[in-house]
Amino acid sequence: MLLAFLLVGLAGQTPEIQAQVDLKLRVERALQGFGGKVWLAASNLNTGKAFELNGGERVRTASTIKLAILVALHGEVKKGNLRWDDKLVLDKEVRAQGAGVLHEMEDGHTLTLREASRLMMVVSDNIATNLILRKVGIDTVNDWMDRLGLPKTRALAWIGGGAVSKARSAEWNKRADGSTHGIGVTTPREMVDLLTRLDKGEIVSPEDSQQILVVMGRQQFKDGLGRNMRGVRIASKPGALDRLRSEVGILTVGKEKFALAVTIDDMPAPPDWSPDNPGLKMLSKLSEVLVDGLKSDKPAPVGEKKP
Repeated sequence: MLLAFLLVGLAGQTPEIQAQVDLKLRVERALQGFGGKVWLAASNLNTGKAFELNGGERVRTASTIKLAILVALHGEVKKGNLRWDDKLVLDKEVRAQGAGVLHEMEDGHTLTLREASRLMMVVSDNIATNLILRKVGIDTVNDWMDRLGLPKTRALAWIGGGAVSKARSAEWNKRADGSTHGIGVTTPREMVDLLTRLDKGEIVSPEDSQQILVVMGRQQFKDGLGRNMRGVRIASKPGALDRLRSEVGILTVGKEKFALAVTIDDMPAPPDWSPDNPGLKMLSKLSEVLVDGLKSDKPAPVGEKKP
């Protein structure tokens, strides 16, 4: 709260600073009394106005890492290393608990790489994710993140065990409690950067960028970002662990687009996998605050020009 107090002392200098102070205070009020820590980054893709809270810090991805995996998959297909109709075969090595439908299928079930990619994104299928990681190579995903200038976004391991990436042994892969980041790590800032470039058609190719956003728009978990916003269109990828809820995506409100990446972790309450999970409610509340605070009828942040 001290930082907010100091900023208030500067708020009278310009409307731009005042807008940033107001948004920071609104975010702080939304978080007041909430059990858990929040990391976020947000940007109005029409104007460039942006806001962050701990945006450059590494966070556990949970299933939001599947966006990075999908990007790498598109890249490998574009290079000719893979084909969308390549066949994948389900077996014990790739089996994993949690989200999806492939756990209902028997070993030997086959599907195409395209089908697996859709299952990974639309229903967050964990087995489909492992099938893709086995085909692409987990370190190949990280090579693509390097090419895109996203050095803190890393796939670390298959879901439920199995293969691990070289990055998993890095010194930074240790959280305050001594645990690792699990299957993946990123920062909200890098995720908003990735979303921004997808919107511009700069990831792999304009066609691939559009295809990625289209499949994100079909994902079926709608309890987080924008859940109570009327008329909003959402293309996103959420993630969940016992004490974590996260989501990265683009919200289209009227003629404006907003890239949001929010991670809520270290929630103290017992695991709650219902739509009433406090983390999901907070994702919803924060998305409303951020969209309202960054919409174009408010001043642009310091150093940026109005369109």
